[in-house]
Amino acid sequence: MLVRVADIESETPDIRTLRLVRTDGTLFPLYSPGAHIDVTGPTGVLRQYSLCSPPGDPSSLLIAVKREPNSRGGSVALHEVKVGDHLKISEPRNLLTIAEDASEHVLVAGGIGVTPLLSMAYELWQRGADFTLHYFASSREKMSFREFLEERAEFRHRVRLHFGVPLKERTRLLTKVAKGLPAGTHAYTCGPGPFMEHVTSILAPVVGEGNVHVEHFVAEGIDTSRDKPFVVELDGVEYDIPEDQSILGVLEENGVEVFKSCEEGICGSCISGVLEGVPDHRDSCLSNADKAAGKEMALCVSRALTDKLVIELY
Repeated sequence: MLVRVADIESETPDIRTLRLVRTDGTLFPLYSPGAHIDVTGPTGVLRQYSLCSPPGDPSSLLIAVKREPNSRGGSVALHEVKVGDHLKISEPRNLLTIAEDASEHVLVAGGIGVTPLLSMAYELWQRGADFTLHYFASSREKMSFREFLEERAEFRHRVRLHFGVPLKERTRLLTKVAKGLPAGTHAYTCGPGPFMEHVTSILAPVVGEGNVHVEHFVAEGIDTSRDKPFVVELDGVEYDIPEDQSILGVLEENGVEVFKSCEEGICGSCISGVLEGVPDHRDSCLSNADKAAGKEMALCVSRALTDKLVIELY
């Protein structure tokens, strides 16, 4: 859909927020907290951005864009758009969702990773749920939404801001947080890969690996040196997947239309069902619990641990 940039705010020297409204003046459909959208900028580069506005407000959508030093044109271009410019976006979709049966929720953000957790904090506050948001940044100056979270957020008393915390102190702090969590707690974390791994290593032994939910912004490195060919069956038709091609690529070559976006295993657009066989998960979008269940897979990067997979498209 086509949207207009209604407002721009500089959160830090490298992060700006864009408030988007529909060009036809209508309201957006309500979305679930933790959702993200595809955004196509002026250069035609498509990237995914988490929504950090209140999920219950359909008048606008808010995204935060960090200027990346090694950007291929996506984040830099969005740092040059002006109020009134038009962008193309997708419908919101979710990979990081609130666990409905949780007794308590702990949100742990690192840097720009606060964006999806902010929308979850809005929702949990509206529900009257028990939650705490821990937000780590290298300094006060580099923390986006700092003034809002310190002074204006209705849920500010549930926010803990941590500036310039070294790894050893972060370990001590998170260990203390973990010890105080009751049974049935669910944890959610987003930020740089090593940060999320650290958070997960401390919280998972306490709340359970299946109760830790992770949101990735960048693809993880994939070792393809031992890839082997296998067969995929879809709607009764078998397709040979060579060692140097993805399931997604082969299906598209054969005229099968598959919904896709990032093609890096991040956005979750191409997630499909697995009816038979064991997938070799290489994505950064499915949860550990979903991967263990083996009922879904990302067709753009994941492969097979068995000679054949039978799949279905959603």
